[in-house]
Amino acid sequence: MTTITRRLAEAALLATLCSPASALELALPAGARLMAERVSDPGSYAVPTGPWQEETGIPVIRSEGRVLRQAWRIPSPDLTTLQALAPLRAQLEAEDYEILFDCSSARCGGFDFRFGTEVIPAPEMYVDLTAFRFLSARGPEGDHVTLLVSRSSAASYVQVIQSGGKAGSEASPAPEESGPAPVTVSTAETAALETQGHMVLRDLSFESGSSSLGGGAVASLDAIAAYLAETPDRRVLFVGHTDATGSLEANIAISRERANAARDYVRGKGIAAAQLGSEGAGYLAPVASNLTAQGREENRRVEAILLPVE
Repeated sequence: MTTITRRLAEAALLATLCSPASALELALPAGARLMAERVSDPGSYAVPTGPWQEETGIPVIRSEGRVLRQAWRIPSPDLTTLQALAPLRAQLEAEDYEILFDCSSARCGGFDFRFGTEVIPAPEMYVDLTAFRFLSARGPEGDHVTLLVSRSSAASYVQVIQSGGKAGSEASPAPEESGPAPVTVSTAETAALETQGHMVLRDLSFESGSSSLGGGAVASLDAIAAYLAETPDRRVLFVGHTDATGSLEANIAISRERANAARDYVRGKGIAAAQLGSEGAGYLAPVASNLTAQGREENRRVEAILLPVE
């Protein structure tokens, strides 16, 4: 047993994660801090059961019932993803959970797996595309648990999602669904528009050079539309941003197209044109380094800025 593993075992603290089926307790390392917790009751969660494949995406089964989502930060820069995950896996096996899928980074599907499954947005949860591990398991009473572990230079991060949980029930397959479950944007998050004046729309994800929102619902934009419908004296300006690939002129153009796409989506919900605007900043306002794939992905974003109606 390594010194790190022994220290984790000796200094573990119990973080109670209330499963709908039974009280599941996972021991996280001493110093682990809860960064985010969200509950959907009733809810639905697409549980990954295999790696991402180009032809089929991520195979999932749909788990229905109460869904508990948590993100934890562990201040241990020397803790590897395997060292963080292994004790949690052992605890699940001790509770008679069946391991459905266990993978690391590239074997999961890398970038495509990370952005094809549900992840609590940064900064509460951090995922390094080259250093993460994922595990899904089914409990003896039909409930499901997934673990996503990654690390930054300063800390490790653990996402725990528990779902389902009526005795004797089984999750039904969802063969046609391979994408992530919709991200729920709470009233508290849209309230940040009032208190902070802006919010990053973290459920909008763009490929380099693309401004497409896709064909499905966008939770953050739906929340903004509802907010503007209730507060007609408010106006939201969408500002598009890009990574630093290509010329400034081209990037300003694509960033404006991304902002326009967000604006048009909300306009389509019946919001008055006077309450909406759009601009493009290109790569002039990065939030991460453009020297890494992770940083470039974070820079491709849209922000909503709150303004009074003119």
